[in-house]
Amino acid sequence: MGNKFKLSSFIREIIDRECEESSSICDIFAGTGVVGNGFNKNGRKIISNELLYSNYVSLYAWLSPEQFDMGKIADYIRMLNEINSVKENYVSQNFGGTYFTIENAKKIGAIREKIEELEVNFKEKCILLTSLLYAMDKVANTCGHYDAFRRTLDTVTPIKLLIPDVQQDKNSQNEIYNEDANQLVRKIKMDVLYIDPPYNSRHYCDSYHLLENIITWKKPEAFGVAKKMVRSDLKSQYCLKTAPRVFDDLIRNANCRYILVSYNNMAGKGNNRSNARIKDEAMISSLSKRGRVKIFETGFKSFTTGKSKIENHTERIFFCEVLRSIKG
Repeated sequence: MGNKFKLSSFIREIIDRECEESSSICDIFAGTGVVGNGFNKNGRKIISNELLYSNYVSLYAWLSPEQFDMGKIADYIRMLNEINSVKENYVSQNFGGTYFTIENAKKIGAIREKIEELEVNFKEKCILLTSLLYAMDKVANTCGHYDAFRRTLDTVTPIKLLIPDVQQDKNSQNEIYNEDANQLVRKIKMDVLYIDPPYNSRHYCDSYHLLENIITWKKPEAFGVAKKMVRSDLKSQYCLKTAPRVFDDLIRNANCRYILVSYNNMAGKGNNRSNARIKDEAMISSLSKRGRVKIFETGFKSFTTGKSKIENHTERIFFCEVLRSIKG
């Protein structure tokens, strides 16, 4: 997520320079919406898609055109913050004393249950859930993701929800989706398709299972030391050996004028799980079938496991001006 934020200005520069008269941009692996939000102020239509429901909720809160009552949001957040006397609940039973203090876990569970009872439209619910999501992340006893918790529970600050600074009427044409990218691309049309797929064998749903669990609020059985739920429906083919094939399918079926793909140069440099799943040759081959390809580079700090020191990481933007249609 952090790398994507740092890259967003670089991506905007390329699009502004190379993509003439582009009025719509699709961020088909949107994550938390950093790239789409960067273009939202420019009057372009933003199409954002994310398979994880917790990220979709955040995207909808920040980018969807649905109207909302900020006064109501502020009142509800004040009320949620005032919840004190709390019984044991799903969150405290599964995540209390590990990912959160017992007190914070009880309050998170109570807040999440209360949000289900409030009279709000979907946009307002997403704003409240986004406030809870951000607040949880600030008091979580982790090292930035939820693959595991830290053994020493020293994140003891009481949880507090803040009012998200969501702008009203920023872009009335935006579309937000919660679908598989390869299925969605067959149904939509855009000027610019931005693709930032999973790079390696690390599934996002493994790292953010806890947030996904609490935001979806289906209360599934959580198992193992890390208390993960069943996540088979959230696993990405881009993290498997199928990655080159599904990437080629995505490119073949894109109805757009320009394609930008973010991908780093870790194809064989680091820990096996951190290595990129799609080789440069395969990516260039797929893009070249659609048109002219350029490659732009910028440096960045890569994520890898172990203590190996790996030099010369670059994030590349593979750029394609689409000239041919080869759907199928």
